[in-house]
Amino acid sequence: MTFLTLALIAVVALAGPLLALPVRWRLPVVLGELLAGIVIGRSGLALVDPADPTFSLLANIGFALMMFVAGTHVPVRDPHIRSALGHGTRRAVAAAAAAAAVGTGIGLLFGTGHAPLYVVLLASSSAALVLPIVDSLRLGGPHVIAMTAQVAIADIACIVALPLLVDPPHAGRAALGVLTVAGCAAVLFFVLRWLEDTGIRGRVHRLSENRKFALELRIQLAVLFALAGVATFSSVSVMMAGFSFGLVVAAVGEPRRLARQLFALSDGFLGPVFFVWLGASLTLKDLAGHPDMIALGVALGAGTLVSHASLAFLGLPLPLGVLSAAQLGVPVAAASIGTQLQVLLPGEAAALLVGALITIAASAVAGSRAARKFALPQGT
Repeated sequence: MTFLTLALIAVVALAGPLLALPVRWRLPVVLGELLAGIVIGRSGLALVDPADPTFSLLANIGFALMMFVAGTHVPVRDPHIRSALGHGTRRAVAAAAAAAAVGTGIGLLFGTGHAPLYVVLLASSSAALVLPIVDSLRLGGPHVIAMTAQVAIADIACIVALPLLVDPPHAGRAALGVLTVAGCAAVLFFVLRWLEDTGIRGRVHRLSENRKFALELRIQLAVLFALAGVATFSSVSVMMAGFSFGLVVAAVGEPRRLARQLFALSDGFLGPVFFVWLGASLTLKDLAGHPDMIALGVALGAGTLVSHASLAFLGLPLPLGVLSAAQLGVPVAAASIGTQLQVLLPGEAAALLVGALITIAASAVAGSRAARKFALPQGT
């Protein structure tokens, strides 16, 4: 990789915010970045090589950082969410049961042998997508709080389950890796909480802010990379390292200044690099040559919507059920990990992303419908 290549990636990644500019479309920024990667990658002009070691390393750093930020978005400290965990857990379990039936059916219908992976995809929700929609539309009330708890639970459970099911023959090894990373994250939680309770973290924060040292950012990145190294050594995706560390930081409390710094680093550079790399890695010629994979993508998207909309039978209003089906992190992770491990069929990685885009489009419509009934009055 050269500086000119990096400049090209940075420029084409601007397609993300440009495509997301119209507010009424409610398109995620990553959509434009994926499309830009497709244009300059294997399926398009072949201007970049996704197999380049430097490109792959930067993409993996962006993946870990993106999942870290997604973990920090899970509202584990919100007392309203904790009080709604009972309802949220029941609904997440019900959605998982529906996903098991639908996902198994899709796996048998298409004969890919990846039914367990489809079950996880259909059961998943994306807190990083749903929570900004809830905030921007000012949605509130008991149903919205319970739905948010359900999304948080599904997000955590599916990200933990994904490494075990994306490559079933090596699930045992992946399980040990997940336990290792989870154990390290648990130790980090107690260390960070001790630093918070003793006031050490606060003193470091004030010193860093006054002297412009950016100490917290440096320390967080060092810990993230160390945990990613443990994950890689344990044969687990860096996704698990990033998300688990994000949950730890969310549980302890993330300073606003650090959140802004991480946002700039993730959404301003490394995140777009990852999505451009992922788009460049996709081979849409395989998708065009396998129309059944297009049908698979549509089936996955529709199956996800059905699985979550079925929660209406448990009292969750239909617009909120469809909104809770929005997913991005898990399908992107599945496509990325599956591509790296070479366990997916030709065109299957693109099919996973097609399914995710269908849920995003449906959630945008559902959010607008939900705002008519669940939007809080101005000033509350």
